Amino acid sequence: MGAVLEVVGPVFVIIGLGWAMARRNFIDAPGFAALNRFVFTFCAPSLLFLGGTTGAGGGGRAALAFFLGTAVLYAGVLVLARRRMPLGQAGMLALDATFGNTVMMGIPLILAAFGQAALAMLLAILALHSMLLLGTATVVAEIGLHARAPWRRVLRATLLGVARNPIVMAVLAALVWRLVGLPPPPGVVRQTLSLLGGAAPPVALFCLGGSLARFDVASAWRETVVATALKLLAMPALVALVGAAMGLDRLEMAVAVTAAALPTGANAFLLAERYRIGAARSGATVLASTLLSVVTLAGLLAWFGIG
Repeated sequence: MGAVLEVVGPVFVIIGLGWAMARRNFIDAPGFAALNRFVFTFCAPSLLFLGGTTGAGGGGRAALAFFLGTAVLYAGVLVLARRRMPLGQAGMLALDATFGNTVMMGIPLILAAFGQAALAMLLAILALHSMLLLGTATVVAEIGLHARAPWRRVLRATLLGVARNPIVMAVLAALVWRLVGLPPPPGVVRQTLSLLGGAAPPVALFCLGGSLARFDVASAWRETVVATALKLLAMPALVALVGAAMGLDRLEMAVAVTAAALPTGANAFLLAERYRIGAARSGATVLASTLLSVVTLAGLLAWFGIG
């Protein structure tokens, strides 16, 4: 529990600072909007591109189990939620239920709990995590926004929307970079990307706190409860089932399941805020799942023999 609190504590402090600044109007809504654009346009893409071009190899089996379980949950939530809400909202709910805080919480927690070998496995998950989930959610949101237009206009608008999304472009660029076999970014370029990328998690959380001060979070409490339960309980259970079927060893299973059990990451909120689709629910899910993950992650680490 102490190890989890050390990782989770700063998350709440930064969210609280953003909330306090918004409540006291020290930073107004346009100011937070500018910070959101800064993170979405520069910081998050830098973090994802650098991670995608410098990640270590290995961990393929753990990553496969993780993404198979994630795909089942995402598709299931999308199909079921589509019966009650528009496609864009259903896609954002599915993202809230599957997109984890793998960087700010996942890296220090898994490193502390399972060691350097486990961290190499987590990096295999990180290499595709944002690209697959944020990329899919972006396509779903774009299709949802233009659902009533002729299919050619839908296709054109979706492709343009994806092309204008800096996060998706960053992960695609990183994928091409690795496929071509280029070396990691050198010197000044790498340091610049590192500085910008390092600002992404804390500034995103700060903006989340500012947004919670103006959103009617209570109005989305039912969906928040559902998304939080899916993220913290259903997703690790699905990944554990896939991992068992694949015959993962103990360390591979621990990494895959712990990564699946991480709370919803702030980038899910950033995407919801960008499209103005379910941002209140997304922000509330980040907060609620992070709070409850103190208990669920502590129990999971105890199950794997860490305590």
